[in-house]
Amino acid sequence: VQLQASGGGSVQPGGSLRLSCTASGNILNSIGWYRQAPGKQRELVARITADRTANYADSVKGRFTISRDIRKNTMYLQMNSLKPEDTAVYYCNLVQRNGISNWGKGTQVTVSS
Repeated sequence: VQLQASGGGSVQPGGSLRLSCTASGNILNSIGWYRQAPGKQRELVARITADRTANYADSVKGRFTISRDIRKNTMYLQMNSLKPEDTAVYYCNLVQRNGISNWGKGTQVTVSS
């Protein structure tokens, strides 16, 4: 399954962005968004597990929302009240039922004044 992320960009602190990630196949299983800031390891931002439970990193709880449209094979990450520390490359991820993990190429999010 190939994933194509979009929606990144530059925004001022307090602003909003919505990331999208369209898959070439179905996204019925576990999906997630990760990010990697310069000099740091990739970290989980939000995930919907196979049993449809949504999990968020503590740093984004209450500000970010993960969702998906199964008919469009697309997942989303709505990001509100953005902070400079949210600056990173964001990656979408899909774990298929057979355990194969698929990654998108990443989209840059920059939060600065």
